[in-house]
Amino acid sequence: MSRLAGRTPKGLGQTLRASASVGARRPTCLALALGTVPAMARYSSTENNNLPRSTGPSFKGQLTHSIMKRLAQEREDLERLARTRPQSSVAKNFTLTFVIFFVGSVCYFLGTKYPRDVDPNSTLPLSATRPPRHKVAPAHLESAWADFVEIVGQENVSTLEDDIEQHATSEWSSHQSDPSHKPFCVVYPSTTDEVSRIMKVCHLRQIPVVGYSGGTSLEGHYTPTRGGICVDFSRMNKIVALHKDDLDVVVQPGVGWEELNEHLAEHNLFFPPDPGPGARIGGMIGTGCSGTNAYRYGTMREWVLSLTVVLADGTVIKTRQRPRKSSAGYDLTRLFVGSEGTLGLVTEATLKLCVAPAATSVAVASFPSVRHAAECVARVVADGVPVAAVEILDDDQMRFINAAGATTRPWREAPTIFFKFAGTPAGVKEQVDIVRGLARRTGGQSFEFARDDQEQRELWSARKEALWSTMSQRRQGDHVWTGDVAVPMSRLPDIIEQTKKDLKNSGLTSSIVGHVGDGNFHIILLYNDAERKLAEDCVHRMVKRAVEMEGTVTGEHGVGLVKRDYLPHELGESTVDAMRKIKAAFDPLCLLNCDKVVRVQKPARGEVTEW
Repeated sequence: MSRLAGRTPKGLGQTLRASASVGARRPTCLALALGTVPAMARYSSTENNNLPRSTGPSFKGQLTHSIMKRLAQEREDLERLARTRPQSSVAKNFTLTFVIFFVGSVCYFLGTKYPRDVDPNSTLPLSATRPPRHKVAPAHLESAWADFVEIVGQENVSTLEDDIEQHATSEWSSHQSDPSHKPFCVVYPSTTDEVSRIMKVCHLRQIPVVGYSGGTSLEGHYTPTRGGICVDFSRMNKIVALHKDDLDVVVQPGVGWEELNEHLAEHNLFFPPDPGPGARIGGMIGTGCSGTNAYRYGTMREWVLSLTVVLADGTVIKTRQRPRKSSAGYDLTRLFVGSEGTLGLVTEATLKLCVAPAATSVAVASFPSVRHAAECVARVVADGVPVAAVEILDDDQMRFINAAGATTRPWREAPTIFFKFAGTPAGVKEQVDIVRGLARRTGGQSFEFARDDQEQRELWSARKEALWSTMSQRRQGDHVWTGDVAVPMSRLPDIIEQTKKDLKNSGLTSSIVGHVGDGNFHIILLYNDAERKLAEDCVHRMVKRAVEMEGTVTGEHGVGLVKRDYLPHELGESTVDAMRKIKAAFDPLCLLNCDKVVRVQKPARGEVTEW
């Protein structure tokens, strides 16, 4: 006891002695806490030596044993708790994460089903757009390839490099395409149902789509900018039905206008729009084209009665029936004409026809300058002479035609106007006489008119060879740029003269041609890679000049990629925002010919030319 007292504070020793003298009392909590139980046990054993021995353990010994056992149990419990606590923490965290994820997923799903508030804005400004989200990873497209094969057959899904290149750009396109902008594959459907099923696959998989018709577009219309696939309509080239008594015909988009007119000629009918050779009905509808007959007969918009269209999600609609006139609802037919495949894919069209004229003729007049020639055209239009076509070719263009040797005769290398006449024999003769007099009064140097079909073909051949004759002047590595604008007729002489002067000052090989009867003309530029900026500046100045004269940035070529940033200057920002809203309504995922006509996301810094 003396040893224990010597090792503990004085007060504590007295407390322990008091505890030992009363056997029924338990050790104090302080003694237990300081680990003095073993010392107390020894003390109890010493004190009990003077008492009579019992057959079992003493009460104090049982008490000590019980305390020791309880302390050992508590230590084991603490150790087990220490081991299990990290595991419980991980399990709780995992459980909590799972519950949060599950609840969030359920809330998101229910949110997609719950009707959202309607966007109150009537327009969609570029600043409010979100970049399209397409899925064009190779593995994803390869999976879709199997779906396309199931729809049209493996022989009608091409991944050949030559096909891919052909459907990405062309040598006569004004747009300078990115080599990486190519379709993954080209799909060739043959029916509206196949097109619908293709679009349903693309809508489900969020794969962008570009439609392809004749491939004669000039402003980058069918160049893919987001990868995806190309839908080629060349297999959909059937004349579905000809209604001679109603003067209309139902055709698929792959029908060429030249082949159509060959078929119609057997029935003394014809389809007036006549753009470049090789153009097909689908592309003509997409760009809202016209051609040399536009002055007398109007543009493509006037000759489309009804369309069957596959929308972005695969839905098939028909815009109207076959009557020549209708007041039934919105004019969706004209909405799709000129939309360049950004709102839907045309799979069938009902076109108006007219009876072939009883007589036709062609006349050619040359002038001392482009202004003189343009003034003659303005006089013909102002006097209301019902000529079928009025085309202008400048002196450079006539020189290129002679150099190319593409026609059967040489031409005076001066600004020249080509007139086409149509009507009754007497009416044609009267028109020729009137135009001859007008040409003479506006400084005409020569005037020839055709007396038979052979001479008509010979005189008109020069106009049809214009583009190819200019392209024949290319140097090694040259590109071609064909751009068009249109202005009110009274401003035509001014803009042609100013543009001609600008082209001469640039030093680029160039020519001017155009359907000047409706104020529309084209420039053809040849340039190499080092001269690209020079060509861009010439086109930019021409377009700006046209807008300032209350004209349009494109008379018939369409917008594509080249002219889209000029639209706000011609139409105003709000009008373009309204167009963007229409695009979003018909194609919310922006799958159809993305980036054409209107931008769907903000341009990069420096991407848009300063006005």
